Amino acid sequence: MAVVKLNKKEIKKILGNVSDEKIDSALNLFELGVENITKNEIEVEVTPNRPDMLSQQGVLRAMNSYFGKEKGLKEYKLNKPEKNFEVIIDKSVKDVRPYTACAIIKGLKFDDEKIKEVIDIQEKIHSTLGRNRKKIAIGIYPLEKITLPIRFEARKPQDIKFIPLEMDRELNGLQILQQHPTGREYAFLLEGKEKFPVFVDAKNKILSMPPIINSHETGKITEQTKDIFIECSGFDFQVLKKTLNILVTMFADMGGKVCQMKLRYEKPEVTPNLEPETMKLSLENVNKLLGITLNEKEIKALLERMGYGYNKGKASVPAWRTDIMHEVDIIEDIAIAYGYQNFEPEIPKISTIGEEDKIETIKRKISSVLAGLKMLEVSSYHLLTKDDLKKFGEKPEIEIENSKTDYSVLKPNLLYNILKILSENTDKEYPQKIFELGPVFKLDEKGETGVKETDNLCIALTPGNFTEAKQVLEYLGKMLEIELKLDVSEQSALIPGRTGKVISNSEEIGIIGEVHPSVLKKFHLRLPVAVIEIRLDEILKEKI
Repeated sequence: MAVVKLNKKEIKKILGNVSDEKIDSALNLFELGVENITKNEIEVEVTPNRPDMLSQQGVLRAMNSYFGKEKGLKEYKLNKPEKNFEVIIDKSVKDVRPYTACAIIKGLKFDDEKIKEVIDIQEKIHSTLGRNRKKIAIGIYPLEKITLPIRFEARKPQDIKFIPLEMDRELNGLQILQQHPTGREYAFLLEGKEKFPVFVDAKNKILSMPPIINSHETGKITEQTKDIFIECSGFDFQVLKKTLNILVTMFADMGGKVCQMKLRYEKPEVTPNLEPETMKLSLENVNKLLGITLNEKEIKALLERMGYGYNKGKASVPAWRTDIMHEVDIIEDIAIAYGYQNFEPEIPKISTIGEEDKIETIKRKISSVLAGLKMLEVSSYHLLTKDDLKKFGEKPEIEIENSKTDYSVLKPNLLYNILKILSENTDKEYPQKIFELGPVFKLDEKGETGVKETDNLCIALTPGNFTEAKQVLEYLGKMLEIELKLDVSEQSALIPGRTGKVISNSEEIGIIGEVHPSVLKKFHLRLPVAVIEIRLDEILKEKI
């Protein structure tokens, strides 16, 4: 979790001259864990679900609303684009970093503390919402050193030449990745790309090479900077727009004037857009989920304490709240405003005898057996991106409608995630032996939802071979007292002649083999990997 430093004096303007204990209690209402309180400063941990509170301005905005200073949906004035306030997005960035959302802020007053605060929120968003700059990269530039309009394009690395931030000599694109500390740290984000993205002004001066580094000449704000240009680049335009909203509202709370920019895509866009998202809210669902009885007037008052607007069953969600994806997220905020301490616990009027679920008993035994073989259990998300499946040459089978992120596909197997985990740990000690017990999803036209969820077991050994994987499978069958046989099979992701299918009770339940070098290359894995993936339904059926 990210740590944010708050000015104690500003917090007391909202709460009054209260004790440190009461400040701690008030901040805990927003799930902000207080790390330290000194005479002038408060350090708090911000949970990943509230990136809008990664700055002092975001925390103060939430507290002002909750404690009645500025109730309801806060409105910010947006100024329409002025002449040349535009960014031209070239088609060349499509396969490298296809989207950007931009804004201009005027009339800021920077000092050393505010500059540090701006750098701080950039890095916190990069490491949390931005997934270490892979999903989102942010650039902030002094407008006085830039000639508008701006172009966002991709160039060959040798054609990109500028002095990167905190250096005194010019480097080209490849040299930046090899010689600049930040370039070396994030070089993996541009690995294998023939062209690198750049922001360039009207005089052909390079502003930055996202997601790596800004130019020292045009990408460094100082205490003399009054007006700034902000860009967020990445792969999901909706997330970029929300991220931009977090930043521009922070600068607006610092006293800045927010100006929109025209984005010249094939279909033109204007950013930022601070129009709230309207979501339906069922009074019945609120009371059912929370176990209380609230009327519409009370819900309106509670939502206004949390910074929402509300009218006739519809909640207006602030444009900077990236965490609100479903009605249940709004209901959680109602619970926070109501106060968890005000809920009255009740003992259910039922009588049961507790017993561990038999299926979970068998799963626990499988985990115990594999842990005994010095394997590490991992757990992964249920959702994948479309690009994830492309690595296997597969198309999405079950896709979520209106996904708020690029993770929109239910995983059809565990193999992809297992390989992804290995690829993210290539700098760790070998051998690596991991396994996952988890759900996978298939289409089921006969089912009520049209989706069938079953449990799979996936095991990966690296460096590993077919013989080692076979030994693990045989040992697992012996410990579970079931017979697991192998038969000849071919799998596209596995090496021909070093793969097979797993049979239980005359039914095929999975695969075993060595991962094909072409697949290993896509995951940047240099050592051989042996895998097993089996369905657990037949095993569980036999054991229960």
